[in-house]
Amino acid sequence: MGFYKVHSATILGLKVEFVQVEADAGNGLPMFHMVGYLSSEVKEAAERVRTAMRNAGYIMPAKKIVINLSPACVRKKGSVFDLPIAVAVLGAMGIFPEKAVEDILLAGELGLDGKLQPVEGILPIVLEAKKAGFRCCVIPKSNEDEGRLAQGIQIFGAETLEEVCRWLKGEYMPQMEKSDKEEAHGTEEWDIDYSDIQGQEAVKRATMVAVAGGHNLLYVGPPGSGKTMLAKRIPTILPPLDREESLEITGIYSTAGLLKRENPLIWKRPFREVHHTVTRAALIGGGRIPSPGEATLAHGGVLFLDELAEFPRGVLEVLRQPLEEKCIHLARQQGAYIFPADFMLVAATNKETSILIQTDMPIVAQKADIWFFGCQAIKDTLPK
Repeated sequence: MGFYKVHSATILGLKVEFVQVEADAGNGLPMFHMVGYLSSEVKEAAERVRTAMRNAGYIMPAKKIVINLSPACVRKKGSVFDLPIAVAVLGAMGIFPEKAVEDILLAGELGLDGKLQPVEGILPIVLEAKKAGFRCCVIPKSNEDEGRLAQGIQIFGAETLEEVCRWLKGEYMPQMEKSDKEEAHGTEEWDIDYSDIQGQEAVKRATMVAVAGGHNLLYVGPPGSGKTMLAKRIPTILPPLDREESLEITGIYSTAGLLKRENPLIWKRPFREVHHTVTRAALIGGGRIPSPGEATLAHGGVLFLDELAEFPRGVLEVLRQPLEEKCIHLARQQGAYIFPADFMLVAATNKETSILIQTDMPIVAQKADIWFFGCQAIKDTLPK
């Protein structure tokens, strides 16, 4: 019995913070105490870890066990610390050698049966672990494909706590080759295409000019004139994503829990359609520890505001900073958070409400570099 330390990480906003999980087992009244500025879901890990250890064949001794998640000034949230807490306790019990987890980062949620469950934000954590010089990352098997997108670092996708313990004791050697292969882009086909649009040559021309120049776009026309149809097909004519952009967007969606397990890499430009009942926090991000909003989820793609005149002025005002600086700054008591928000703003409204937009919603009107009215684009915005 003694002291043991393992490495893990948490995500604050979109920033990865490394966390040291320390365990000490010594004499005293039997207890399992956790400290380190923990959220409620992290505190609940005590019961999950205790039961998972028992079902993995390890009985927690009747000792005073103290768990510390350092640094204590960083808020810990989520279930990502279940696996590192269990390994730290087992290490303090003398199950593993002292240097068994050296240069290894662990992350994962434990089920009561000892199986590892998938967690959010694995890709950003693995990318930062690679930059920090870690040799290997131990993550749930369900997150293995996502973790392997970060090339140049060993990934161990474990299914159970028992499997991790056997590996740390040297009884099991999984295949952990570094993933250096390039992921193929375009493995899926678009279900819509810009060529689907018949007629409307003027507005198609205006849309292509806006896309080519990176301009924002405002469609003004009667219902049924094809405004939404045009907007939804804009991502199909945007330039393809390179690998760096794909990883950045995939990391954002991983943090938000929106990735597909079977094919995690995002190679399509995002298209986020926002309803007019959206709140400011949902649009740009918010919360005690802010999470990405729709503007950040549209990073690298298109943010579409349909029925623009129905949006409250206060909601549209928060788009001023993202449109000017291509990022979002949020200040909280714990610190400042920066979210990327480099998107193309596309809005649509009915012809009858165009005057209302120009008077009551000047911010969006000023940011619409190319306007389309009815079936005729403004000639001054098009090349001669």
